[in-house]
Amino acid sequence: MKYVLLGNLSPEWASKQSERTGKAKAKLDKLGIKIESIHYTQGYYDFVDIVDAPNQEAMLAFSVWYAAQGLGRLQSMPAFDAKTFETAIKDAAS
Repeated sequence: MKYVLLGNLSPEWASKQSERTGKAKAKLDKLGIKIESIHYTQGYYDFVDIVDAPNQEAMLAFSVWYAAQGLGRLQSMPAFDAKTFETAIKDAAS
């Protein structure tokens, strides 16, 4: 399942980019979550990532771990492809 991660960096970790990303990537690997893309943004969120997680529990575990490490905060949202969305529209109309 694909997820969109909307993230904010904690002030303590904002200037420790390589250390923060190294820790996060190691935990993602351990949980079986694969990073598809990383985008740094300006505005309410500091970054937007697209990941592929084996299940929702892995995604929840990563979000809890990220906050517990003091790295920042994450919001995760499931992301559906166009075919899945079209199927849902048909199912809703039935």
